[in-house]
Amino acid sequence: MGHLPPEQCPGGDTEGSEGSEDGHDHAHSEGAQDDAHADHAEMDHSQMDHSQMDHSQMDHGSHMSQRPDAAPAAAAESAVPARAFEGPRHAADAIWGAEAMASSRTQLARENGGMRTGSVLFERLEARLAADGGEDGYLWDMRAFHGGDVHRLVMKSEGEGEFGGAVEDAEIQALYSRAVGPFFDLQAGVRLVLEPGTRGHLVIGVEGLAPYMFHVDGALFVSDRGDLTARMEAEYDQRITQRLFVQPRIEIELSAQDIAEREIGAGITKIEPGVRMRYEFKPEFAPYIGLEYEAALGKTADIIRADGDDPHGVKIVIGLRTWF
Repeated sequence: MGHLPPEQCPGGDTEGSEGSEDGHDHAHSEGAQDDAHADHAEMDHSQMDHSQMDHSQMDHGSHMSQRPDAAPAAAAESAVPARAFEGPRHAADAIWGAEAMASSRTQLARENGGMRTGSVLFERLEARLAADGGEDGYLWDMRAFHGGDVHRLVMKSEGEGEFGGAVEDAEIQALYSRAVGPFFDLQAGVRLVLEPGTRGHLVIGVEGLAPYMFHVDGALFVSDRGDLTARMEAEYDQRITQRLFVQPRIEIELSAQDIAEREIGAGITKIEPGVRMRYEFKPEFAPYIGLEYEAALGKTADIIRADGDDPHGVKIVIGLRTWF
């Protein structure tokens, strides 16, 4: 508050400060303060018309824009000095040279989003035990990729068969994958069906994360004979603990026409809903068990019944999800 030391106070030395004159001034100031407080207390604030006050003319922002210890004429802390926008775009060029810094910025961009990586994932590598008296079998569902965040080469393979028998279905895909948003990739390439019968396809599809973290994968296939088919998959990882997951999953296959050599009828040909529970001993090593229902529909079911087989089946699955 800027108090002066006693020896510098008006009125002389410290002895004078104890005199009647200083005491009178002090008493007088105390009396003045008491009168001021009394006058303030007697003011009738209820009679004041605050609604007529022009608060818009009051500069409240000036109180908030300055620090309490700032000088009255100081600029607000949020003010950016004009000199901040002066000088070269890359100031380090003036010290190290533009050529040296250009290579450094290229390296920085590569290490922060431009790196190429790769992975191989076996989403499903499982034994399928028939719960309704059917045949036991096996299944694999693998995908791999190599590339960056935007451009990738993707390989997919899946198939199934019976224990002690031949492979019933097998295919492999080679796709170019291009990110079209933060969560989805557009994919195009070729597909080779090895069983039943060898047949090539052109592929166009989309893969990514739908709202609420559903992983979806859909594709259209046009064969070298003009057949148009499609497949859609969706799954969701529900975390129970840090290591335990429950994964509901559904797969649907469709065909635009009858394909006699593959025993497929037009329409929805197959649907496979199921659920798996896995335990991640490590993120790259997660065994699981589950239950899956497989059903052929429409004309495809009629073809299977005509061959003397059951178009429906329930499977107990035991498998491993792993990646490297």
